[in-house]
Amino acid sequence: MAMRMPIKTPVHAPSVVKLPAWRRRVLLVLVLLGFAALLGRGVYLQGIHKKFYQNKGNARYSRNIVLTSQRGKITDRHGELLAISSPVESVWASPPDVEIDDAQTKQIGMLLNLKEDAVKQKLANSEREFVYLKRRISPELAAKVMKLGVPGIDLQREYKRYYPAGDVAAHMVGFTGPGDKGAGDKGLEGFELAMNTALSGKDGSRSVIKDRSGHIIEDLQAVVVPQDGHDVSLSLDLRIQYLAHRELVKAVELNKAIAGAVVVLDAKTGEVLAMANVPSYNPNNPVNIQGKTRNRAIIDNYEPGSTLKPVTAAAALESGQYTSDTKIQTAPGTLKIGPATIHDSHPQGVLTVAEVIQKSSNVGASKIALTLDKQFMWNTYNQLGLGHAEGVGFPGEASGKLRPYQGWRPIEMATMSFGHGISVTLLQMARLYTVFANEGELRPISLLKINEMPVGQQVFSAATANHVKDMLEMVVQPGGTALKAQVLGYRVAGKTGTAHKLGDHGYVKDKYVASFVGMAPASNPRFIVAVMIDEPSNGAYYGGTVAAPVFSNIMADTLRLFAVPQDAPNNNVVLQGNDEDVKEGI
Repeated sequence: MAMRMPIKTPVHAPSVVKLPAWRRRVLLVLVLLGFAALLGRGVYLQGIHKKFYQNKGNARYSRNIVLTSQRGKITDRHGELLAISSPVESVWASPPDVEIDDAQTKQIGMLLNLKEDAVKQKLANSEREFVYLKRRISPELAAKVMKLGVPGIDLQREYKRYYPAGDVAAHMVGFTGPGDKGAGDKGLEGFELAMNTALSGKDGSRSVIKDRSGHIIEDLQAVVVPQDGHDVSLSLDLRIQYLAHRELVKAVELNKAIAGAVVVLDAKTGEVLAMANVPSYNPNNPVNIQGKTRNRAIIDNYEPGSTLKPVTAAAALESGQYTSDTKIQTAPGTLKIGPATIHDSHPQGVLTVAEVIQKSSNVGASKIALTLDKQFMWNTYNQLGLGHAEGVGFPGEASGKLRPYQGWRPIEMATMSFGHGISVTLLQMARLYTVFANEGELRPISLLKINEMPVGQQVFSAATANHVKDMLEMVVQPGGTALKAQVLGYRVAGKTGTAHKLGDHGYVKDKYVASFVGMAPASNPRFIVAVMIDEPSNGAYYGGTVAAPVFSNIMADTLRLFAVPQDAPNNNVVLQGNDEDVKEGI
């Protein structure tokens, strides 16, 4: 049997599809463009936008910690604290690093007195690397927050300002508030504002690496040490400040006044030993303080009334036209100048210059002033510091108002002689009386403690100043307007003032400013006390009734506190007069 051979199918070579040349070129171009894009992106990331991504990377592990400087202390002249910074903690978070559950969120909200939604909202912004949850809480409360162990939440040491004297010295010391962008305190009122640069110091910093739990791994660079602020010593004596504030509060309440101010000066150095204002506020919790933060003794202008009459008397003596015993006819108690009429509360008849001051005669003072040269009077006022600020460095210090003498008319010459038509601050009036306490030498004022006796300016001769001081001593004796300014065991010299208040349309009939400025002991004045009561409305409004008792109480306690030797017997205080006895010209 024959064998069959298998039939082989012929194998054909595979056909090759030949791509068009342009397709290869397109593919090559696309590949090259891809490489170019990658290269460009690399250049962009590593070169042009390098800093941005480095910062984003560093933000994951590096932190710049602010090392807060401690604000300087404010003290009184004896080192008693008026303002001090206490350490507190602020709770902050880095939202991208925070790992927190609902229970922890609720606990943190309860501890920090925040609503749960508020906590979540603060932590929701993952773009922010730093956000405060709560600033300035007690270290004990901060420790409870940290015990929760939430990654991304940490503490920052800060300082909270505390004012031990509270409302007693609030207007002098002022208060602070948080600085811009989370910085330390900045002064907002008083000497906290005036001396802010010196008190603030300079914050330091520390650049560190932290893990996700917030633990510091290492320092990246040297620590910049914070520089604490400088301490400031005010001229205030806190003991006298308490006395002045206490008496002023009582007087404002008793007389149903809207406000009041007191200045106590060291008559020799010009240092302000006390400056009290009512109404006051609590600088430890400065809320609802609108209208209460003004230091009226420095910022508010007022018409001084008859407390300016001693200047008229001094100018008259200096002119050589008058002596203390020169007689002036004040009857019938009125003086007509053009269409205006000047009045005395009590017609007096013939008075000496000394009695014009003792009785506070407007007519007598006006007649004296009208015989004096206008430029001479303006120079006298100007030398005494009226019309320009004292330059004590206090924010908002007022300058008062003294118009150029070229425009003075006779009626203005007359009214300025008894303190109308001219405005001052209480601090200016307190300083003015240093000229009578120091034999004609006007002493500069200081709100800061000084260690050397200041150099004053001789305005009047010693003889003139002593004669006027004798006149001022007559004011607090029988026949004067300030019996209620007497101090047991001490001779007192001073002057009452009662002035109508200015309104939008001239003087307001039933609104007054009652004042008294005086010194003691009169034999060698050690202290000057100036008192101003604004709008007393409890029946009495004369300076001798409303302001003089405040002077007496403050001066008596101050003299005894400093153990100043008596210059009068213990029976020197006469029976206190009634309101009719202390009336003065307005």
